[in-house]
Amino acid sequence: MSTIAMTEGWPLEQLIKLQRSQPALVQRALQRLLDEDETLRWSVVISAYIDEEISLARAASLLGLHPLELRERFIEKGIPLHLGPVDKADAQAEVDALRAWKRKAEGGASTSLVWSWPTTSCFG
Repeated sequence: MSTIAMTEGWPLEQLIKLQRSQPALVQRALQRLLDEDETLRWSVVISAYIDEEISLARAASLLGLHPLELRERFIEKGIPLHLGPVDKADAQAEVDALRAWKRKAEGGASTSLVWSWPTTSCFG
């Protein structure tokens, strides 16, 4: 099996075209890529947050964190905070995060936050 030279722009252009005709195929491939590559996942999610495409709660949910933990990490890294939901899905993500936190607290589990970044840098 030969590899495609990713220094060329055509593979990405073809994926964008393929997205129009076979969106499920491209979505599955993208999901696998994001699941496998933590640095890429963090970079994509943080970029979407900075561009105000997703809320802090949605970003935290996608990264498997509590919104307060991600907020603290953003503050430490100097990433500006955009508070409040962007849309209905983000509002639901905030509600779900709060419910999960409440269930965890009621179950007697520790609600302390653990601070760590992925092992590779997402910010250059």
